[in-house]
Amino acid sequence: MSASDHQLVLLPTPRRLERREGYVRVPAFGGGFPVRDQAMREIVESCLGESTRQANPGEPAIDCRVKRGLMRGLGDGWRSIGSQRYSLTISDQGIVVDADHVAGLRLAIFTLRQLLATAPRDGGRRRLACVHIEDEPSFAARGVMLDVSRTRVPTMAQLFETVERLASIKLNHLQLYTEHTFAYSFAEEVWRGCGPMTPDEIRRLDEHCARLGVELSANQNCFGHLHAWLNTPKFGPLAETHGDWMFDIWPRRGPHSICPTDPASDRFVASLLDELLPCFSSPLVNVGCDETYDIAFGRSKDAVASRGRAAVYLDFVSRIDALVRARGRRAMFWGDIALSHPESIAGVPPEIIALAWGYEPQSPFDQWGRTLREHGREAWVCPGTSTWRTITSRTKERRENINNAARAGAAYGATGFLVCDWGDTGHQQQWPMTMNALGHAAQAAWNTPNPDSAPIARSMHALGDASATLAAYIDELGDADLPLRETCGELSRPGKPSRLLNQSAIFIDMHKKFDEDTHVGDVREWDGTLERLRGLASRIPGGISPLASDEMNHTLDVATFAAERGAIRRRTGGMVASDRARLSERLRAIMDEHARLWRIRSREGGLSQSLAFYRQILDRFEVES
Repeated sequence: MSASDHQLVLLPTPRRLERREGYVRVPAFGGGFPVRDQAMREIVESCLGESTRQANPGEPAIDCRVKRGLMRGLGDGWRSIGSQRYSLTISDQGIVVDADHVAGLRLAIFTLRQLLATAPRDGGRRRLACVHIEDEPSFAARGVMLDVSRTRVPTMAQLFETVERLASIKLNHLQLYTEHTFAYSFAEEVWRGCGPMTPDEIRRLDEHCARLGVELSANQNCFGHLHAWLNTPKFGPLAETHGDWMFDIWPRRGPHSICPTDPASDRFVASLLDELLPCFSSPLVNVGCDETYDIAFGRSKDAVASRGRAAVYLDFVSRIDALVRARGRRAMFWGDIALSHPESIAGVPPEIIALAWGYEPQSPFDQWGRTLREHGREAWVCPGTSTWRTITSRTKERRENINNAARAGAAYGATGFLVCDWGDTGHQQQWPMTMNALGHAAQAAWNTPNPDSAPIARSMHALGDASATLAAYIDELGDADLPLRETCGELSRPGKPSRLLNQSAIFIDMHKKFDEDTHVGDVREWDGTLERLRGLASRIPGGISPLASDEMNHTLDVATFAAERGAIRRRTGGMVASDRARLSERLRAIMDEHARLWRIRSREGGLSQSLAFYRQILDRFEVES
């Protein structure tokens, strides 16, 4: 498609866009974009991503008409749909933005930024099509949660670039999921070697976010998923148990949660909040509290037997909430444990925000929304990117999961939408997979009646792909092993033939022993998946950036390796010596490239842990030979 065909491709799509006759010519990038009101220049410049200047008399320029809101930072009153409503009119006389609040002004300028990015050049200037846009979001808070605790912590440059990209597609809330990767002054033995975020880095990121209209809120799991803390001598005594317990249906051993009946746990959480919260300007803090399956397997056993698991759980959540409120903040928590005991919802602190999360097409967002609304609890819906534990992502599941979450959230009055990108098992997915999914989430959270974004729009505005081809390619790649995902549930849940949840078949199978679960999945489907992946590897889009090209080539290298290994395991005769030698050599090259690409976007800390998952696979070629 030509540049002119792309002019009105926007992400997210506006509620109303009217194409009008004519064009207006504006300066080329770097020429100083004219702005009428000098007081507006700083905010326009931040969101436009280019320099501005005072407009000359009679010159087509940006004219900003804003009723309220501060020109610096987020200011008060931005957290509503009405404050983010705007109109944008482009005529041959110039560009007029009308907004009730500075939040709406920012969003209008981001729309203009996308229009400018695709505007054709005309005699050294840019030619903008005349349009009238009226727009507002479906959700006031449209957020992203990035996992920075499962080995991968982005560099500051990557975080700054990510915030700019998220803001430009109208995502306005960011959380960095933290278990142990904040540099607490009293816990160096916990975060040493992990590349943690420092207080100064958080403050700098917070300021950068605020300039672009993005709220950076604190995120620290304060109950479960604290094994990095509890495996140290200093913090080990806080654990619920160091013994055996069940994570859903999977046996586990070792610490996971802090003990909810130990007063020392309260003091520990207070010490976390005292150091973390001053780094953030947002009043919100996500305190986690999800998947505390080990409760009742250790020190809280008697309390659970006496009062019930839900009561013990909610009592500690309430104490955490009180600690947050005492510090002038508002808590949000993962709602899975409470929602699994609907009768207990009345015991959830009334001011806490419940985060209803689920990452599959069948996740019951309608049921959760109804339950929380009936109990008068504020809620956000939290779908996922479907990228973690996949290699290639899961396109079908992502589409249905995100769309269902948005529709249910809008129907039941959820005030926020938070899409989650996790990093389980080494955080090995490449960034284009994540960014493609975030582009879809931006569309669904902004324009829920029309939740499916055009791949061209995601390519251009989420992925920064001038060829406008990468998103469609990733979508196709993400369903290369779909037939296996539909039938290979036993790879995760033995003895239970079903759909595979929360991962792709090629990923989980890559971590199996050579003779393990070879009955799962027809060998013809494995061969078909391998054939599809090889075909995709031969036609990676050519017009994308060099880094994106390297990341896509690496993704296909890992995917074809995993699929071939899975297919060979199921063939008569299984894995022979020549297969082992060839595949082990391929895996060594994959590990080298994984490390090289990691260092471009991520900190060194965590890389060795990520590579360890590949090393386990490599060791099997030698041990099981």
